[in-house]
This record gives sequence, structure tokens and C-alpha cells, in this order.
Amino acid sequence: MTTDTILKQLPYEAPFLFVDAVEHIDDMGVEGDFTFRKEMDFYKGHFKDNPVTPGVILTECCAQIGLVCLGIFLLHGEQEVKNPKIGLSSSQMEFYKPVLPGEKVKVVSKKIYYRFHKLKCEVRMYDTNDDMVCKGVLAGMLKGDVNG
Repeated sequence: MTTDTILKQLPYEAPFLFVDAVEHIDDMGVEGDFTFRKEMDFYKGHFKDNPVTPGVILTECCAQIGLVCLGIFLLHGEQEVKNPKIGLSSSQMEFYKPVLPGEKVKVVSKKIYYRFHKLKCEVRMYDTNDDMVCKGVLAGMLKGDVNG
């Protein structure tokens, strides 16, 4: 499965798509990136005159790259599926640095386990200086329609 195929199967689109590229993916993890463009709507009110990316959006970016992209890859390893779906079942994140408008981030995810269609991963987000922005553990349930 190619990274382009994974990106096409993501169940998101702008303005709620937080994946620009998947740089590497295998059975054990994924690495991808996203640039938080200055014109994104949530910057208009968070915070007045000093915008930063909300933590919930950073968590969503980590989930889309680190959990959903990896989940799609793992689902296709089991069987050919279409319309992959994932529901976040738990998240535990710690935040260390703000992400400002215009910044590019890299998300690195390592699989903790995948069984019975539940995926749990350790995720880390880095800025362009390789400083850690946030880290945590995310889990979700995966489902896809079987092609046939």
C-alpha cells in the first residue's frame, strides 16, 4: 500500500485534514508532517493578538497521522478494505511548546499494540528544530468494509 493510497482513504478533508504527507510507514509505526497555515480559522480567536494552535488540534493532528494513517495501513495488511473508519477511544497527551501559525510539525508514532481491531500508539510531535511539542498515548477502534 502506498502513502498516496493511505492519504486518499483518510476520512477527512479541509479544513479538518491535518496530514500533508506520510514520510514513512510500516507495521510498527508511521512518520508524517503537517503545516499549520496562518489562515486557518481557529487562529482567529485563539488567542486574541497572539494566536497559537489549540492543544485539541495538536492532538487531532497526532491522531490523524499517528493513529488513522497507521490504522489504514494495518487494516489493509489483514484484508483489502474500503471506507476505513476509526474512532478515537482514548487519549493522554502532554504539551511542552506552542505551535504558532505557519509552523510545520512532524508526528512520529510507534505501535504499542494492535489486536481485535484496537490500535494503541505512542505519539510524539516535533517542530522544525526537532524540539518536542507534545507526546502521548492514543488508542482507537478500526473498521473497514471488505472489498469483494
